[in-house]
Amino acid sequence: MTAVGDTLPPRRIDVTRTLVVAGALATRDFQDVHHDPELARAKGSPDIFMNILTTNGLVGGYVAAHFGPDAVTTAVRIRLGAPNYPGDTMELTGTVTALADRTATVEVVGVNALGRHVTGTVTVQILQLPEES
Repeated sequence: MTAVGDTLPPRRIDVTRTLVVAGALATRDFQDVHHDPELARAKGSPDIFMNILTTNGLVGGYVAAHFGPDAVTTAVRIRLGAPNYPGDTMELTGTVTALADRTATVEVVGVNALGRHVTGTVTVQILQLPEES
C-alpha cells in the first residue's frame, strides 16, 4: 500500500552524449546547444546539455515505473537548475507528498555533480495500488 511519506527507490541515470542528443531529437528540439559541442561552447556552455523535455520524460517515467501499468500520469511540473552534461550521473529521488481518491502526488528531485538539476512534482491517478513487497 502506498502512503504519504513513502519514498521511491532512487534511480541513477548516466547522462551520456547519446542520451542528450537522442532526447533532443526525439522531442524535436533542434537547438544546437543540445547536439553540437562547438556551438554550445561558442554560446558559453562547456558542452551540450540535456533539454527540459528529456528531463520531463525521465522524471515522469521514474514515477510511472514505481506505480506500474495500473497508474496514469496526469501532471508533471518541473523546474530546472544545474545543467545535465554528458559524463555526469543524475540521481532521481521521490517522496509521496499527497494521496487522496487514488491520486498520488510525488515530489521529485534530480541531483548531479553540480547540484540540483530538477525539482518538481508528478501526479498519478492510481487505478490499482501496487502490492507490498
